[in-house]
Amino acid sequence: MNLSDFIFDQRRFFWVLNIGGWTGYVAAAYLGSLVHEKPDAYLVVIVTTAALGFVFTVPIRAAFHRLWNRPPLQLALASLVICYVLAMVWTSIENRAYWAWVKNGWQPAAEDWMYQFGGVMGSFYVLLCWSGLYFGIKYYQQLQQQTEATLKATAAAHQAQLKMLRYQLNPHFLFNTLNAISTLVLDRQNTTANLAVTRLSDFLRYSLDNDPMKRVTLGQELDALDLYLEIEKVRFDDRLQVKKELESSALMALVPSLILQPLIENAIKYAVTPEEEGGTLWITARTHGDSLMMTVADNGPGLGNGGSTPTKSCGVGLANTRERLKQLYGDAQALTLAPNSPRGLVVTINLPLMLVNPESDG
Repeated sequence: MNLSDFIFDQRRFFWVLNIGGWTGYVAAAYLGSLVHEKPDAYLVVIVTTAALGFVFTVPIRAAFHRLWNRPPLQLALASLVICYVLAMVWTSIENRAYWAWVKNGWQPAAEDWMYQFGGVMGSFYVLLCWSGLYFGIKYYQQLQQQTEATLKATAAAHQAQLKMLRYQLNPHFLFNTLNAISTLVLDRQNTTANLAVTRLSDFLRYSLDNDPMKRVTLGQELDALDLYLEIEKVRFDDRLQVKKELESSALMALVPSLILQPLIENAIKYAVTPEEEGGTLWITARTHGDSLMMTVADNGPGLGNGGSTPTKSCGVGLANTRERLKQLYGDAQALTLAPNSPRGLVVTINLPLMLVNPESDG
């Protein structure tokens, strides 16, 4: 059990603090008695007083627990009354112990009954201090619990948003692939259709087996991307050409799973599909200092007039990828679009470089 769990085990925490506090009370009172040269019998009075204080804090705690949700003014007034009443009882018993052990059985006269409660304000202040500590610790624990609950809720919402952002890509891609397979079946290209189904199965298995919250190496990401590209090549055959320029150091960098797939899909949709002769995609990755730079370029229509991308090319794929990167890396990432030369579009992703040990399992 760690310290946080121990603190929030409220029952155990209360008893440890209560015992420790009254033990400290005995030690402080005993040192004070030595300074004032009290007789040895006074130690019995000190122990009796501390034991009574310890016992009285049990009903006080129970009362505070019942009053906890009352308005602050009611809680404060009730606490004052409870502490004062118990302080009177506590003082009366303490005085009797003092008379019995230190004064050798001396008793005040019946008409001097006020002697019974001499020093009640001191006992009252002690119980008020105990109550203040109790409320302070109680409010602190409540604040910590609320903070922890808020952090858990925020983390859960963050994870849910990331999962939604990635998983919503699958239906879009799946519909296109199934339409292509359906066309192959209608054209009686059963071998090709069967190959496409196999590649689709492998790709979806990778997609579902990898948690969107976890990162994979760029090498693993590119292996999954090859499965996707093989599916697309079934559709486009020689109309789709893919070229890669990859630094070996970049392959061990950690990236969000399936972060490049929507960019490739976007390029195929808007740069390859509309062109009768098809198109070429370039995938590059390299490291620079403490950064990883990945680009997906094409030779399609590229940027629109005026230096801005066509509205349709900023659809689900790019917007989704931009939002995922923002959620995962905050301001430490960048996704930019620029014109390719002589024509086309270049999408560049810059991420903080995080490398995995090539000798490790992951």
